[in-house]
Amino acid sequence: MTVVQEDLKSLAEQAGRDLEEASALDILTWAADTFGDRFCVTSSMEDAVVAHLASRARPGVDVVFLDTGYHFPETIGTRDAVEAVMDVNVITLLPWQSVEEQDAEYGPELHDRDPDLCCALRKVKPLEDGLKGYSAWATGLRRDESPTRANTPVVGWDEKRQKVKISPIARWTQEDVEAYVAEHGVLTNPLLMDGYASVGCAPCTRRVEEGEDARAGRWAGRNKTECGLHS
Repeated sequence: MTVVQEDLKSLAEQAGRDLEEASALDILTWAADTFGDRFCVTSSMEDAVVAHLASRARPGVDVVFLDTGYHFPETIGTRDAVEAVMDVNVITLLPWQSVEEQDAEYGPELHDRDPDLCCALRKVKPLEDGLKGYSAWATGLRRDESPTRANTPVVGWDEKRQKVKISPIARWTQEDVEAYVAEHGVLTNPLLMDGYASVGCAPCTRRVEEGEDARAGRWAGRNKTECGLHS
């Protein structure tokens, strides 16, 4: 690790302690003031809550979206709407291979046979490449979403990518999200009104049953809860 990376890691860890009780907007304002153009937001377009918050902290902020080639049409529509109506700069990242090219090399429906490899090819690697120009990135992770996210810091160090990782709504509940959406008229994916609690790629996402946690509909029936972006 370089001296610069050591400094960034120390900065992230200190900020995580200092900002634990801060509002989401204050956390994002700190990120925007600290990193400027080297700060971006990532969004799955499940909703535009963090993108909206970040646009208040830094109008015109970069919002990075991974187009895996497997998204629901509603998700692509949400991305287009966010780009049209919000004060953000949407950047769409694409995998190196199209779905057809991936099928030709690995066989069809890789997502069913080896979902970890599919996620690595269509999500993890494109994001790794897309974040190279940034020192810090923000996510919409929340502690209440699943046990694997229960200890998410509001500001932490992304060891794998050697970047500062900001989760400004980590302490929020689903009720907090819904209240913010209602107060500010924030765009949300229509699938959230159709039984989906978490929206990912269409082949690997189902509606959730009453009483299931928000991510139960992702890779249902498999020993997999994360795509690899946050692990």
